[in-house]
Amino acid sequence: MSLFGVLDRLSEVSSFDTKLESARTAVNKVLQPQAFRDLLHGTWLGHPLHPILAMVPVGTWLSAGILDLLPPARPAATALIGTGVAASLPAAMAGAADWSEQDDAVRRLGALHAVANVAALGLYVGSLVARGKGNGTLGRALAYSGLGLASGSAAIGGHMSYAQSSGANHAVTDARQLTTDWIDLGPLDDLPEGRPALRTGEGQGTPVALAVVRRGARVDAFINSCAHVGGPLAEGAVEQVRGSDCIVCPWHGSAFDLDSGEPRRGPTASAQERLEVKYEAGRVLGKLPNRHVSK
Repeated sequence: MSLFGVLDRLSEVSSFDTKLESARTAVNKVLQPQAFRDLLHGTWLGHPLHPILAMVPVGTWLSAGILDLLPPARPAATALIGTGVAASLPAAMAGAADWSEQDDAVRRLGALHAVANVAALGLYVGSLVARGKGNGTLGRALAYSGLGLASGSAAIGGHMSYAQSSGANHAVTDARQLTTDWIDLGPLDDLPEGRPALRTGEGQGTPVALAVVRRGARVDAFINSCAHVGGPLAEGAVEQVRGSDCIVCPWHGSAFDLDSGEPRRGPTASAQERLEVKYEAGRVLGKLPNRHVSK
């Protein structure tokens, strides 16, 4: 079995779910208010913030490992290690915010990822202490041990992102399956006012679910699967969020501006896939933007 096969097996182990739920509750309680959580999620950026912040400790610690091979450069290596230790704290906060809003399998591996990172951070702090006391040999040994552990933890994080789609836009897959022709969403008068309705569009083999909202004579249509973790937007609600009319996912509360699809509240960091809409003879038609047309 490959390393990633082992990780998949570990993500199925539910023995610690009760403790992980307690940790998730604690994270959500500490990381308040919602605006601060959205800052950590990267909702304002349109991209998860955690991988961006994590580049700093990973980059500085790797660079320190190279400089430690050169005796004249070891003071610079120490400075880089200190920089990485300081940068690991905001990266950990952003990671914890994202982790608390994921499904069970991702949270299980995320806990292992966090434990490994904390252990690596402890080794690097120990390295700084040893170097400060003049024991450079121990300092380097601890630093290289920390680098090895942090590298293994990064592999776990990569598996969470690429194999488990943590942080990916879950609406894009459905968008790619949808026809690029105009889709008849039915008569305008049949759509309920001010709440999401479920419609379907022709897909490549299977229909693709769409969430459609009518506001008077205006209609906004979206891929039904929420960008965050794929929740059904058509089962959500329309709410005012930060001054905008939004469609709100029933799973984790992500809110998307009806006018643009841009996120107005996390945990999502991605905009929701939105269809172009036109009206013909009292009927509503929707079509994917040109960026999804096959080349």
